[in-house]
Amino acid sequence: MKQSYAGHIAIIAVNLIFGFNTPITKSVLDSQYAISPLALTFMRFVGATLVFWIAAFMFKAPKASKKDILIMIIASLLGISLNQMCFVVGLSSTSPVDASIVVTLTPVLTMIAAAIFLREPITFLKVLGVMIGCSGALLLILTSANQSSVAGSWSGNLFCLLSCIAYALYLTLFKKLIQRNHPLTLMKWMFLFGSFMVFPVCYKPLSQVPFAALPASLWLKIAYVILAATFVTYLLIPIGQVRLRPTVLSMYNYLQPIVTTLVAVLMGMGTFGWHKALAAGLVFLGVYVVTQSKSRKQMDAEKAEKEKLTD
Repeated sequence: MKQSYAGHIAIIAVNLIFGFNTPITKSVLDSQYAISPLALTFMRFVGATLVFWIAAFMFKAPKASKKDILIMIIASLLGISLNQMCFVVGLSSTSPVDASIVVTLTPVLTMIAAAIFLREPITFLKVLGVMIGCSGALLLILTSANQSSVAGSWSGNLFCLLSCIAYALYLTLFKKLIQRNHPLTLMKWMFLFGSFMVFPVCYKPLSQVPFAALPASLWLKIAYVILAATFVTYLLIPIGQVRLRPTVLSMYNYLQPIVTTLVAVLMGMGTFGWHKALAAGLVFLGVYVVTQSKSRKQMDAEKAEKEKLTD
């Protein structure tokens, strides 16, 4: 039970940091210094790679086997490169509202992937919880839709969907890999591979950034993106992956628009109305309902107990 609490706390912290990261990243991209989404993505990947390797050396993180390092290439492709790149490309050609709506599919896709690859049961409580959480996120997104003047596009939405599929597969397929390896060991390799994967796409926009002209305030925001929203979060995500079921883990994604909205309110960039309070309540209720659903392990144990009683 204590391990489960540690998983919940870790993933809540991750989504709080990601929620703060949205307005900070937006302010970096909206600055006058021509920092494109692709350039910032590469800075994030390379910066995180350096920090992970330094931390792994300082804390003497255990080495991974050659077999696991090869598996990490696929994990990096799904959980970091495709997930991040597809979303950035999609967001650049669709509206933030459309992108946010597509992202609400992540727990649904994760639930389906867990049923296919892990034989996790799709129970009534699990479906109900996902739908409740999804309705809360959609309520927040759609009530803010009139604030966006950017039109959506099917190609942009498709890339956002591919990002969700990649992340759902990552959450589902690599639990054993994560259990076998220290988070620092895992992430130093995954971000190294990810940096090489995205370099061909990011090189040109990165070369156009006037690094010498960037003010200290902008470097601090970039530091937050690298250290907090990448290094800290990707250290905490494996803690949640080991201790929580994939569907429960993905449900916490619905916290991000809630946190982002609250940050915007605190910064004077928005107002807090009844619909936002209701949306937050629905998200937390949805997470709670999903955590009450039975896992395959619990259902197998109950089945074995019944068979024992009938013998």
